[in-house]
Amino acid sequence: MNLLETIDTPVGSYAPDFELPGIDGQVHHLRRYLEKFRAVGVISLCNHCPYVEWYLGRLKNIQAEFAPKGFTLIGLNGSNVDRDTRSSFENMKAFALHHQLNFPYLWDSTQDVTDSFGATKTPTAFLIDSNGIVRYKGKIDNHPQDASSMGEDYLRTAIASLFLGKEIDIPQTEAIGTTLIWRN
Repeated sequence: MNLLETIDTPVGSYAPDFELPGIDGQVHHLRRYLEKFRAVGVISLCNHCPYVEWYLGRLKNIQAEFAPKGFTLIGLNGSNVDRDTRSSFENMKAFALHHQLNFPYLWDSTQDVTDSFGATKTPTAFLIDSNGIVRYKGKIDNHPQDASSMGEDYLRTAIASLFLGKEIDIPQTEAIGTTLIWRN
């Protein structure tokens, strides 16, 4: 496994803009999303992480809950397919279809965007306001293996606070999940 020192995008700074292909055959630009939505949640994903599997239902629920208010999630796959082809672009399409994703799923084949965001694990959430500022970064909640458990729903709470014009009480948490494998 190769570990790479990530560039990192701290809370309070501008999110790195990107132009990436989606499984829908379109090219997706963060700037265009920010022009259209009040907030965007970028989530580092891959097709083989058990944490991603545990969180998919919750992510789809977050998308359904906040989309009418001007929010969208964007799944970002920056996995090294040279080492593990389970997260290849073709497998991403099958994964999204199988799980009936209700948000775009994008392919970061160079890992540059994933690196720029500072993602080191899947899943890692980045909440970005309409000005392009990262307002929350970290884990989705503190109960990954039990969706019905009571606990801290960090991403959902951050989105709700942002939409209410309130300060986000916990703007950053330590991501948990599968460590990303980087190319040489």
